[in-house]
Amino acid sequence: MLRITVDDRSDQVSLRLEGDLSGPWVSELEDSWRVARLSDRMVRVDLAGVQYVDRAGKYLLALLGINGAVLVGAGAEMTDLLQTITNNWLPRGGR
Repeated sequence: MLRITVDDRSDQVSLRLEGDLSGPWVSELEDSWRVARLSDRMVRVDLAGVQYVDRAGKYLLALLGINGAVLVGAGAEMTDLLQTITNNWLPRGGR
């Protein structure tokens, strides 16, 4: 299960995730991100509350990063995942 909380501010839209980014929840995040992108503001994805990310979730996070979303995490596992995405998927300089 994944909870997505949207914080809509004047300068950015934040998507705070809690739970597992896997299975059908990956498409739920993609839908939320697509709606957030319509605002033409920065999209920030807070992964501090995520416990598990499957392969499709990792691919989606890379896609979000490539398309300008700022990915933020906490904890060793999430920090390692975001570093891997930055090193392997994002243009030099990362996000």
